[in-house]
Amino acid sequence: MGSGGGGTQMQYKNLGRSGLKVSQLSYGAWVSFGNQLDVKEAKSILQCCRDHGVNFFDNAEVYANGRAEEIMGQSIRELGWRRSDLVISTKIFWGGSGPNDKGLSRKHIIEGTKASLKRLDMDYVDVLYCHRPDASTPIEETVRAMNHVIDKGWAFYWGTSEWTAQQITEAWGVAQRLDLVGPIVEQPEYNMLSRHKVETEYLPLYTNYGLGLTTWSPLASGVLTGKYNKGTIPPDSRFALENYKNLANRSLVDDVLRKVNGLKPIADELGVPLSQLAIAWCAANPNVSSVITGATKESQVQENMKAVDVVPLLTPAVMEKIEAVIQSKPKRPDSFK
Repeated sequence: MGSGGGGTQMQYKNLGRSGLKVSQLSYGAWVSFGNQLDVKEAKSILQCCRDHGVNFFDNAEVYANGRAEEIMGQSIRELGWRRSDLVISTKIFWGGSGPNDKGLSRKHIIEGTKASLKRLDMDYVDVLYCHRPDASTPIEETVRAMNHVIDKGWAFYWGTSEWTAQQITEAWGVAQRLDLVGPIVEQPEYNMLSRHKVETEYLPLYTNYGLGLTTWSPLASGVLTGKYNKGTIPPDSRFALENYKNLANRSLVDDVLRKVNGLKPIADELGVPLSQLAIAWCAANPNVSSVITGATKESQVQENMKAVDVVPLLTPAVMEKIEAVIQSKPKRPDSFK
């Protein structure tokens, strides 16, 4: 598996049907920036990502109440990176406590985007996501507002996160009717334990609209590293954080831990850690443009990035072995099995 110089060879994929190229593995600031890391630590993590070929960095206005964007912006400024080498995304929905500080109204999309750019200290983001669907705003208003943001040059592309296939289809219907730009990317959770959306619900969207995916939680919040299998929660882990207690209770059920144990021998046979197998498994899905990884330590970044070299090892035979253990393949609507 020599990839020249022994280093990991990052692959770059088009974001859906767009011309934008994103690294197959990317970095997200969700739990870490502002909660667990300050600027000094963030800089070393970001540099480590860049050294491994990552060009795509994900954020959101709600992460650490805006602090995550400030930390990312300051870090990139201090690192002196060229803006055109980077693909930066942020997400708009929860911008504050006032009645107009949240949701996808034209007002909040525009004000929220401007506030995000100010925190990031950037003229634009490459991708702007609607962080959730907003039942209280007509989709047409949101589509028009996102196009306004693109026309202003504050974002180059827009997408959705955790929308249903029906909502994405409706947005595309509006965009086509009004001759506007539709959402080119969706950001769903996707991992060996959570597959229905990506593998079943969104199926028509890939061909109909060229929808790309930037997926999050490839390790199911760390469950697929195997580190919780002793039945204890490591003190430096995400589940040790007070506001993640519920997530821990929901995620660490016996059935899940049994599957994680069953995956260990498959990873051992390939000679890789379980975490790399789990990340590579997500990246191997042809509809996934980029897998967003998280990390609070450089060592985790280095481990995660090696997953790029594991993707070619996932032969159909290996994939079948994995399937036999996780047994989470969603039923395909067209097969009636």
